[in-house]
Amino acid sequence: MPETLYDWERRLALFPDTADLQGKAEDQRLEIAGCDLPELARQYGTPLYLYDAATMDGAVDAYRRALNEAYPAPLGITYAAKAFLCLAIAQWAHQHGLWIDCSSAGELAVAVAGGAERQGLVLHGVNKGQADLEAALAQAGTLVVDNLSELDRLQALVEGRVPPLPELWLRLRPGLSVDTHAYTQTGQHGSKFGMGPAEAREAVRLCLERGLPLTGLHFHLGSQFRDPAPVGSALAVTLDLMAALRQEYGWAPEIICPGGGWGVAYCEEDLPQPSIEDYVTLVAHQVAQGCRQRGLALPRLQLEPGRSLVARAGVALYRVGSLKQSAGQRWLLVDGGLADNARPALYGSRYTALPVSQPGRLATGPVSIAGPYCESSDVLVEGLELPELRPGELVAVPVSGAYQLSMASNYNGARRPAVLWLQASKAHPIQLREQAEDLFRRDLPLSFLTLI
Repeated sequence: MPETLYDWERRLALFPDTADLQGKAEDQRLEIAGCDLPELARQYGTPLYLYDAATMDGAVDAYRRALNEAYPAPLGITYAAKAFLCLAIAQWAHQHGLWIDCSSAGELAVAVAGGAERQGLVLHGVNKGQADLEAALAQAGTLVVDNLSELDRLQALVEGRVPPLPELWLRLRPGLSVDTHAYTQTGQHGSKFGMGPAEAREAVRLCLERGLPLTGLHFHLGSQFRDPAPVGSALAVTLDLMAALRQEYGWAPEIICPGGGWGVAYCEEDLPQPSIEDYVTLVAHQVAQGCRQRGLALPRLQLEPGRSLVARAGVALYRVGSLKQSAGQRWLLVDGGLADNARPALYGSRYTALPVSQPGRLATGPVSIAGPYCESSDVLVEGLELPELRPGELVAVPVSGAYQLSMASNYNGARRPAVLWLQASKAHPIQLREQAEDLFRRDLPLSFLTLI
């Protein structure tokens, strides 16, 4: 096929802040945080996930700076564990003064093992089980109540229990949605999440009647959106409810949390990156001005970003195995895909990629990058302009830090990849690659059968 130019430098802008090219023109290679990627792949194998500490730190700084400039009252940032959580990420969050929101007793256990303190742990969940509620009572500083049934179960658990109890927030369903995939919208009227206004009023009444430590209101409209206007509208709904609750019960929240979900650019067509400052400024001004208009005291404003803190910090490395052609479709088959990144198959997420070596080579036409798994949906990137690549070469997929490893599976016996933390030219393993014996570590044999 004829060789053509492709905008590899624009793709490079999607990579972590420390991404750069090293070497002479004929032997340039991609590096991150001063680390040699081919050497890391040789040492730790592929697929391999890399997290750049400087990019994560920069995202936290951007949120904190924007909040401090825009909101004139107490504020905070909570890291959404569902984006990706392990011991090292929990340590990083704690060191940066972030709270951690968890969705299960399992995530709470990881956060606690990583050094998170009680006052900085929040438990969410649309249908918390007994173990989740027990864990929250023992370990969390905040429990976000999703519905009245849960409130009744919680009341039965706290009777006779010695304080401290976690503070309670109510999750609201504002009846609005953000512009994102239907599977990642959570605030619309038909959503399974949260309470409508009437249910929320009843929940407040019950909490006050029962002496439960109700301190906050929460909502979350969805994930990976770029227009913050619906969040502003949802805040207006929430502030109206706050004014009504103050008039009806004499109660107002000390904390308001409008969730997170601010988007990031995944491929060059998405650039420029959505502005964290624009998002935070709209939210902060809406809360501050709305409270003043309604005569409400300013609550603590707590944001819950996950993806926008870690997505761009992450890079997935794959090794090319086979090249194929089928009915006009060129295939670049790599050693990972659906098992470590279900997002393209789950809700059509789009990615891009660069060769690790000589990314500036001329392209030879569109190619689809697919993995080895027994599903036709195991396609990471479709129709991407790339140079001619050979078996054994490395391909780097940027913006791989969120909702990939947290949803990774052992499909087809896949062993989940190793994860490295890159900082100041050093690579630190933070998760080991699973081994074959890990796949049956939980299994028990049928002891009554005689195996021949």
